[in-house]
Amino acid sequence: MRAPQQCVAAEIGEQGGMAEHALAAQGVSKTFGARKALDNVSVTLIPGEMTALIGPSGSGKSTLMRVCAGLIEADAGSGPVRVQGVLVQEHGKLAEDVRTARTKIGFVFQQFNLVGRLTAIGNVLVGGLARKSGAAALLGQWTGEDKAQAMAALDRAGVPEFAGRRTSTLSGGQQQRVAIARALHQGAEILFADEPIASLDPVSARRAMALLQELNAQDGKTVLVTLHQVDYALKYCRRIIALKEGRIAYDGPAEGLTKHILAEVYGAEIEEAFWNEQ
Repeated sequence: MRAPQQCVAAEIGEQGGMAEHALAAQGVSKTFGARKALDNVSVTLIPGEMTALIGPSGSGKSTLMRVCAGLIEADAGSGPVRVQGVLVQEHGKLAEDVRTARTKIGFVFQQFNLVGRLTAIGNVLVGGLARKSGAAALLGQWTGEDKAQAMAALDRAGVPEFAGRRTSTLSGGQQQRVAIARALHQGAEILFADEPIASLDPVSARRAMALLQELNAQDGKTVLVTLHQVDYALKYCRRIIALKEGRIAYDGPAEGLTKHILAEVYGAEIEEAFWNEQ
C-alpha cells in the first residue's frame, strides 16, 4: 500500500525549485535479533517541512529516527543517510565526521534527557557545547553571550521564568520546553522529536506541538516528529509518513490519509491511535 504520487515534498520541490534535502535516507534497514525493525526504508525531507512519523507500536518509527540521527547504526548494506548534505552513516557504519552532522540535529526525547540537578539554563547551555573549544567545554566556561543566547532560547520556548530552577522540580511540559530550548541553543537546523508528547497531559501536549509548529512556520526549522496520536499528526503536520512492520505504508499530504489507509496501517490498534479531544 503506497500513497498517491502527489506528496508534499514533491509539491514543494516543484514550486521552489531544486533544494538540498534536509534529510535523505536511502534503503535503510535495521535488524534486532530475528526482528526486522526497518526494511529498506527511504525517506527525504525538504528544508522547512514539518512531518509526522506515525504507525503502531513496533512499526519502526523511533528506530528510523535514531538511525537518521546517528544514534544507532543501520544494518550493513544500508544506503547513505545525510542531514543537510552531511553524511551521517552508510553501509551500517557511522561517518568519520558524524559529529558535524549531529551539530545540525536537535533531538528531543520522550523522557526529556535533561540533567535534573542542573538548572534550566544550565541544561540549555549544554546544547552549545559543540561550539566550544575542548577545554572550555570540559570546564563549562560560559560567556555572557552564551548565557544571553541560552536565555533567548528559553524565552522562545516560553519558559524564561524557570531559568534558575533545577529541571527536576519542573513539570513534564516545562521540562519538554526546556529540552526544545536546548535544541534551539544548539543551533540545530533540523529537529527530531521522538514521541515528545507521550508523557504529557493533553494541555501540555498541545503547547509542545504548537511550539514545534511555530518553530517550523516562523523560524523555518525542519521538523520530524514521531507520534502515536494520529489526530495530533493531522492537526499539526502537512505531511504524514506511516510505517507498518518496518516499511513505509503511506507517505503524502495529511488530507490524503484516509480512514481506510489508517485501518490498514493500525489494524486492531486503530482506536488507540486517537486521543479524540474536543
